[in-house]
Amino acid sequence: MITFTEAQIMAWVSPVFWPFLRILAVFSSAPIFSSRSVPVRTRVALAFLIAFCAQAALPEQPVVALTDPRAFETVVQQVLIGLAIGLAVRIVFAAVELAGELIGLQMGLNFAGFFDPSTGSQSSTVGRFFGNTTMLLFVVMGGHLMLLQAVVSSFGTFPVGGGALDAVNTMRLHELGSVVFRYGLWIALPLIGMLLFINTVLGFVSRIAPQMNAFAIGFPITLSAGLIGIAFTLPMLDTPVAALLRLATALFTG
Repeated sequence: MITFTEAQIMAWVSPVFWPFLRILAVFSSAPIFSSRSVPVRTRVALAFLIAFCAQAALPEQPVVALTDPRAFETVVQQVLIGLAIGLAVRIVFAAVELAGELIGLQMGLNFAGFFDPSTGSQSSTVGRFFGNTTMLLFVVMGGHLMLLQAVVSSFGTFPVGGGALDAVNTMRLHELGSVVFRYGLWIALPLIGMLLFINTVLGFVSRIAPQMNAFAIGFPITLSAGLIGIAFTLPMLDTPVAALLRLATALFTG
């Protein structure tokens, strides 16, 4: 009769179970993967498949049994690191959507808002358009592969069994808040400058020729100029998106 000891079972289960928890936490917070259109069973199955296939690339991990006193702390560590990876990738989308919000504000389109079910908040038309464009760029540029590479590399930077709070302090996720504004302004700056120049010209026109209704002609002009500017600058959106992806994944790849 073939028998197995608890130590043998934990030696088989532990290398797959802890990566599975971390990857599942990533899929619960990362863009696209955390969408409501992706069923929960699909996320669980995909997380288990990736955790099983990544065993050859993972470094040697300590065996932490489920009955070990450190098991609860290890679970918290895996969940926090996984959520942090997903949050860092979501920063990419937040920066581009912020640029869209600023551009829409200058164009006068922020009054047209939509309910975003992924965030549970209102988003403007231009912000939603930039967000959908970023989603397509994320897939086309291999952002999902970079995300999985960051997850696998994170086991070398933050091995299983370490302190959860130590990992959070090392990642310094609070610094990503400034990244959102810096890159958002970088993306929106050309269009903001162009629309500011147009509004300044309209202000001079309204002073020189008061009989002209600046409000009547200002909205069509700013709207048309904004759409033309978006059409010209949108092909260059891949540069800041790629820079943001490298910045987000560098936190976990060491």
